[in-house]
Amino acid sequence: GIPGNACIRESCQTGGCLYRRGGGTCRVPLLMLTHVCPSSPLLGRRRREATEEEVEETPQEKKLRLAKQYLEELRQLGESRPVPVPQRAQLSILLFLQVQPPDPASIRVLRGHQLPVTCLVISPDNRFIFSASKDGALIKWEVDSGKRLCVVPGGKKGTEERHMGHASHVLCMAISSDGKYLATGDRNKLIMIWDAATCKRLHIFTGHRDAVSGLSFRKGTHQLYSASHDRCVKVWDVAENAYVETLFGHQDVITGLDSLSRECCVTAGGRDGTVRLWKIPEESQLVFSGHQGSIDCIQLINEEHMVSGADDGSLALWGLTKKKPLALARQAHGEQDAQGLQQPYWISAVAALRNSDLLATGSHSGSVKLWKCGEGFRKLEHLWDIPVVGFVNSLKFSATGDFLVAGIGQEHRLGRWWRMKEAKNSICIIPLKKKTTASGPESPGSS
Repeated sequence: GIPGNACIRESCQTGGCLYRRGGGTCRVPLLMLTHVCPSSPLLGRRRREATEEEVEETPQEKKLRLAKQYLEELRQLGESRPVPVPQRAQLSILLFLQVQPPDPASIRVLRGHQLPVTCLVISPDNRFIFSASKDGALIKWEVDSGKRLCVVPGGKKGTEERHMGHASHVLCMAISSDGKYLATGDRNKLIMIWDAATCKRLHIFTGHRDAVSGLSFRKGTHQLYSASHDRCVKVWDVAENAYVETLFGHQDVITGLDSLSRECCVTAGGRDGTVRLWKIPEESQLVFSGHQGSIDCIQLINEEHMVSGADDGSLALWGLTKKKPLALARQAHGEQDAQGLQQPYWISAVAALRNSDLLATGSHSGSVKLWKCGEGFRKLEHLWDIPVVGFVNSLKFSATGDFLVAGIGQEHRLGRWWRMKEAKNSICIIPLKKKTTASGPESPGSS
C-alpha cells in the first residue's frame, strides 16, 4: 500500500481490471493505470462515475452532453477574444457613386432587330452585348465598334427542330459568370442554351408549360434558374444538360427572375402582388408584398437588397429580411393622360449596379431615370433623366459601371397595349461618368 490507500496493479489479460458488484461487472479502462484499493472510499465514487458514464448514459444523452460542452467552450472562447465579422455581413459596405448627367449626344444607338428588343445581357468582360427581340432573332454585338458579330435569325413557329434559333418572341436571357454559356427563353415554352463565343446552339430545355419569362445563372456556377408564366421556378444544370427540380408558390404569371452567388433566387409575381425569395436547398420561400399593381421586373442589388418595379408606377427597394419595402417611390416616372384619365407610367425595366447604390429604371415616359439608394438603403433619391424614346424593355449596367445599356422597342416586352411609331427598335449604349467619393472592400459589379 501507498498513501491514500492507492495501489498500482498490472493490467489483466482482458485489457482492464474487473470489479464484481451488484451482480454486474464494471470494466475500468486501461487509461486509468492507477486503481484504488477496495477499502478506499475513493473507489465508491469512481464506481458511481463509471456507472454513470458507461452504463446509464444513452447515445442520445452522450451527444447532448458533448454538444453542451462544445457550446460552453465556444462561449468561453467568445468572451476571451472578439468574433470576426462574417464575410456576408461585409456586403453592406458599398462603393458610393456620384454620377454626372450623361451627355445625350454621347449615346450610341445600335439598329438590327426588326421588332421590339425584349431582353439583353452584357458579357462579364464588358466586351460584348447579346440582345433578343420579338422577331425571335439573337444578335451578338461588339461594344467598342458597335458591329454585329453574330446574328441568329428568328424562324417561323413550328420550325425549332430544323431552325437554329427561336420561332417566337424571346422574353429573357442570361449569361453565365464565366461567359461560357448563354441562355434564352421564349413564348413557346423553350429554353435554348448557346455557346456564347460562337453563338452555336448547344441544347434545348423543355418542361415549362407556358412562356419562359425569366432566366438567371447562379454566379460562379452553371446552375440555371428559370421562371415562367406557368407560375413555377425550375432549376437546371447546364453543364450536364440536366433538369434538377421545380418550385411552386406564385398565384399568377412570373414576370422576372434574378440571382447572385447564394443558392437562391428572387422572382416578381405579376398580378399576385408578391415578390418571392426562393431558398433552393430548403425548397422554401419568403413572400414580400408592397406594390399595388402587377410587378413586372426585379433585380438584386447585392446579397441583402433588391429592387422591383410595377405597372402602378411604383419602384420598391427591399431588404431580404423585411417583408415590406424599405423605400417606395410612387409614380416614379410620372403620369400619362390615357383616354382622359391620369395613369402612372408603368415601370418596365429595372437595373442595379451590383454592390453599389446606383439604380436605373425604364418606362415609356421618354427617359431612363437614375436613382441612388440613400440612408443605408432606406431612401430612393432621384438623380438624373436620360432621354430615350420608346418602351425601355431591358436595362443592364456594365460590371464596372462605365456604361448602361437599354433595350428599346415600339411595344412593351409582354404585350401590345400601346405602339409608339416614333420609337426605334434598337440598343442604346449610355456612357456613365462617375466620381468615387468613398470606397469599401468590394468594387461595383464584383458580386
